[in-house]
Amino acid sequence: MTEPASLDAARGLLREFPVVDGHNDLPWALREQVRYDLDARDVAQDQHAHLHTDIPRLRAGGVGAQYWSVYVRADLPDAVPATLEQIDCVRRLIARHPRDLHAALTAADMEEARAQGRIASLMGAEGGHSIANSLGVLRGLCGLGVRYMTLTHNDNVDWADSATDEPRAGGLTAFGREVVREMNREGMLVDLSHVAATTMRDALDTTSAPVIFSHSSARAVCDHPRNIPDDVLERLPANGGMAMVTFVPKFVLQAAVDWTAAADDNMRAHGFHPLDTTPEAMKVHRAFEETRPRPVATVATVADHLDHMREAAGVDCLGIGGDYDGTAFTPEGLDDVSGYPRLIAELMDRGWSKADLAKLTWQNAVRVLGAAEDVARDLRATRAASHATIESLDG
Repeated sequence: MTEPASLDAARGLLREFPVVDGHNDLPWALREQVRYDLDARDVAQDQHAHLHTDIPRLRAGGVGAQYWSVYVRADLPDAVPATLEQIDCVRRLIARHPRDLHAALTAADMEEARAQGRIASLMGAEGGHSIANSLGVLRGLCGLGVRYMTLTHNDNVDWADSATDEPRAGGLTAFGREVVREMNREGMLVDLSHVAATTMRDALDTTSAPVIFSHSSARAVCDHPRNIPDDVLERLPANGGMAMVTFVPKFVLQAAVDWTAAADDNMRAHGFHPLDTTPEAMKVHRAFEETRPRPVATVATVADHLDHMREAAGVDCLGIGGDYDGTAFTPEGLDDVSGYPRLIAELMDRGWSKADLAKLTWQNAVRVLGAAEDVARDLRATRAASHATIESLDG
């Protein structure tokens, strides 16, 4: 691959304004591959044979803050304890690598990590099934350091519709709106990746704090239900929130959308979940790809989404959420967490200024978390914790 002449300038910018990445599934990959044996996957060493993520490549990629996803599959019978195991994994990673990783709960913690040259490590829960319809569990996760929750994953929850399931609630139910209000009170960012457009709109109507999309791209550029419609992007400036572009080829390249549908059917036919990235599952993927070559997204594909999202929402509302170690495939040039400088170089070549790129990589994400903290401080002064239940609100 021919590297752009602006790559050195991109690396220089990232030394000053490193990437805040909104979503990385390393904890789930560690669960799946080695059942959280951190000796077996020592991320202080090069793990390119097994993972998209390790500390040397985070450093090479100019990553200054990472939201580690504490995702669990929605079909697990015990989502809450599995989520606690994911949180424990992140905490053990941070404790194991104190020279490189810095536990972060606040915007001030993020800035402290940057000043120390460490990677701020935050957590996001992916899917409302992780709270088991309990506001007490929601508050418990926040108390353990979780700073965003994606309202759904690929399946509906009892109180919110997913983008990739059959509509049931029509967006958010009354309890779903109470979840959003309680997240505002706790200072937990409302993450609208994965949710249906109706859920996005209901959440924006309900929230008093900025929202995020931790890993979503533009639906006008690639028509996949996981992406963000323009009318929702256009609401972000008034909300103060941000959309963090994702790199997943099946969400950014239309040809990959169609290919992925066929590949997912093939995975199911062989008895695997479409999101399974274990070695056995990947053998099935590779065999399918040998007979039907996979369409390849590139750095330019992702940049096309950012150009459109900037036009729809403005540069103050943009960020990056690669979804590394949560996807089987990545764009050419963005193969792992070391690739962010290539995206920044591509945007430089398209005329994005240093001020624009500083907002994209660092400043917007820090601002949004700080704004959520401010809203929570005000709400806690005027409103007690909610004791509502799904039965009391939704019947």
